[in-house]
Amino acid sequence: MIQKKYIQLLFIVLLILISGCSNNIHIHNQNDIDVDELISKMTLEEKIDFIGGYKGYNIRGYKHLGIPEAYLADGPVGIRNFGKATAFPASINLAASWDKELAFNIGKAIGGEARSKNIHVMLGPGFNIYRLPLCGRNFEYLGEDPFLAGQLAKEYTIGMQSEKMIATAKHYVANNQEFNRHHCSSDMDERTLHEIYLPAFKTVVQEGSVASVMTSYNLINGIHASEHDYLVNNILKEDWGFEGFVVSDWVSTYNGVACYNGGLDLEMPSGKMMSPETLIPAIKAGQLDESILDDKVRRILSVYHRFGLFENPDRSKGYSFDHEFARQTSLAAARGGMVLLKNRDQILPLQADNINSIAIIGPNGHPAVTGGGGSSTVEPRYPLSLVDAIKQTTDNKLDIIFEKGIFTGVEFPEGIFNDFDFYVYDDGKQLKGVNVDFFKGKTLSGESIYSGFYSKLALVNEDMWNKPDVPETDFSARFTCYYTPNETGHYCIGVSGDDGYRLLIDDTNVLELWRDQGDTRAKYECFLNAGQEYKVVIEYYQAGGDARLRLGVKKTVMDILPDQYPSRAIEAAKNSDLVIMAVGFNASLEGEAFDRTFEMPYDQSNLINSISEVNDNIIVVLNAGGNVEMESWIDNVNALLMAWYPGQEGNLAAAEILFGETNPSGKLPISFEHHIEDNPTYEYYFDHDNDNQVFYGEGIFLGYRHWDKSPEKPRFPFGFGLSYTEFEYEKIKTDNSTYTIDDNVLVSVQVKNIGDRYGEEIVQLYVSDNESSLPRPIKELKAFDKVQLQPGEDKTVQFILDKDSFSFYNPKSHSWEVESGTFEILIGSSSVDIKQRVMITVI
Repeated sequence: MIQKKYIQLLFIVLLILISGCSNNIHIHNQNDIDVDELISKMTLEEKIDFIGGYKGYNIRGYKHLGIPEAYLADGPVGIRNFGKATAFPASINLAASWDKELAFNIGKAIGGEARSKNIHVMLGPGFNIYRLPLCGRNFEYLGEDPFLAGQLAKEYTIGMQSEKMIATAKHYVANNQEFNRHHCSSDMDERTLHEIYLPAFKTVVQEGSVASVMTSYNLINGIHASEHDYLVNNILKEDWGFEGFVVSDWVSTYNGVACYNGGLDLEMPSGKMMSPETLIPAIKAGQLDESILDDKVRRILSVYHRFGLFENPDRSKGYSFDHEFARQTSLAAARGGMVLLKNRDQILPLQADNINSIAIIGPNGHPAVTGGGGSSTVEPRYPLSLVDAIKQTTDNKLDIIFEKGIFTGVEFPEGIFNDFDFYVYDDGKQLKGVNVDFFKGKTLSGESIYSGFYSKLALVNEDMWNKPDVPETDFSARFTCYYTPNETGHYCIGVSGDDGYRLLIDDTNVLELWRDQGDTRAKYECFLNAGQEYKVVIEYYQAGGDARLRLGVKKTVMDILPDQYPSRAIEAAKNSDLVIMAVGFNASLEGEAFDRTFEMPYDQSNLINSISEVNDNIIVVLNAGGNVEMESWIDNVNALLMAWYPGQEGNLAAAEILFGETNPSGKLPISFEHHIEDNPTYEYYFDHDNDNQVFYGEGIFLGYRHWDKSPEKPRFPFGFGLSYTEFEYEKIKTDNSTYTIDDNVLVSVQVKNIGDRYGEEIVQLYVSDNESSLPRPIKELKAFDKVQLQPGEDKTVQFILDKDSFSFYNPKSHSWEVESGTFEILIGSSSVDIKQRVMITVI
């Protein structure tokens, strides 16, 4: 009997072993994964399909091989594609915190929340270099200095990947403007590329072990990033030893064979260019090496193996996300990154006991402005406006009045897409709905490939392209209908689309967002007459990813007429003890796929000046991704708090800083010029001759590297920020005075809080090469630390500098070099406020 049981048990074990060899079941044991064996079981068609995304944000899976489907989501300041999520401050705010521990916690919090939503790949961190304030995505990045950007992006990456979430470093490389980004080439010399635009990526790859790198839209020196053999194969994969996979930005591929040979591993959102139709004939004809395809698949699957996707493809299974940790991290980030730029006569912090009334004036006072626009937009879980935050911080004890001050239009009407009140004519009778003509390509040209009718314009993916001859991507459409209002009045016509669209009323173009973008909504406001018929046309193109388009109309009620806004604001200012101006940009005015103005929109500068004429106590809270025009108004205000885009908790942080509950500690990660023309990149930023080439003529002298050698100085320098306390620097020293090239240099300095309240100081270390065979910046940031000090407390801050801290890139040798000689180490509280210096010699 016992013998029979053993025979049965042995038979069961044999069955399990046999079934484990079959490729028809899932592989469950992570340690048993043999990536090369999996690749050997894939057909040529399966491998090619695998390196092209599908469903907009997915990497396809193969159940019969045990390869799970993977889900990607937009970042880098929270999760965009999966409903409400914690909205973290913009990355430029993180850069202004100069806080590596905070960067780790942000990455960890976003990674954890993504995991709770069963996401596998997050598209962040982003850290392209800030050149000019006009770039629409500056707020997504980490400032003008490659060392600062690299250190923070590294910690963010390590934090995110500690949650078993695949991080994606973007955008590789030199995506420094948004205008014409698909066609414009960022041209620069070899040294500029290696000293300014590549170092942060190198740090994140080699020190942060990032699992994925995303290529940018632009060309670099005439070659698209997604097919750049030198940058992707030679630099990233060979020189830096990157073992992860390279993914394209959405619809940023232009030639399938060039991408294949140029090092791109995954094309998103679909395999439009690296398609079976393109690659299979070339591979079978011996024109393309199939081993390159295997390497692409191997890189993706190896990352799956590294992050446990084979073993546990459902990342949310058994995982408990700490929502409170995420919320507190978002608040800490906002507190740490806001920069107090002006505080005349120490008007801040405010003493609530000495104030009876406050007027909050400006378009950003309410509702909450949390982030910039585009693919990094996050629908916040707990949005809090500045008005509500100040009421909360002061326990509703003050008389607070809010006035927008300027008419910026009505808020986007909720529920505008719920009902469809447009119609077409069918045999002379009105029929609710819209007619459509589809075209191949994005230009609405040629013969229509399909004409039809929809009962409403609220279309998603298959609703559009699941029609005869309409492709899944790369098409355009013209939707035509009519609208007759029942009442005369002010109306909003709302449109939301992914990608580009324009709205025409009676054949006049009144609204245009003709650009590649995620689902983005906009509105046209107008007065319509009752009983009058208006022709409404929506022109649309789809470039890749989701195909979405909605149209709606709603009559709006305005409690205040447009011309009453300024007078109401002035009256409020007259009758208040002080004024807090909530001004700047928002998600519709600064975002992906377009550049912004230097001047604040809606003539907000004049609004500030008008208010300053009736009230002497003006505090400005500014939302923007970088510098704005200040010359016309800054002398008329007492205080300026740079709030960036502060996330869902950010206005609470601003209120705490204004009323002294939090001591501001942020320092600028960028230089603020007086005039936009003063910026060293200004004459090299635009494509003046329309040849789709922009030469970075400033070279390595970007930001403070330029201002240090220029007779003109910035309004606010790199590294600058005010505090409510003071710090003293003493006793700088190094462990030796003479070093060999390969020695590490230990530097220490004592920092003391000599004020009467707790504060945090960012200690900045710069290195200056006294004599070099090539021109070098006067100094360069090479280390930093954020220290916390109680009143009267001092701490010794230590830094270790290796040979990279003293090296420069030599284009003649195509390598980094350190020359012997004397170097000066400078430590201070900004790039211009140097507190301590010490000389060393390198032999």
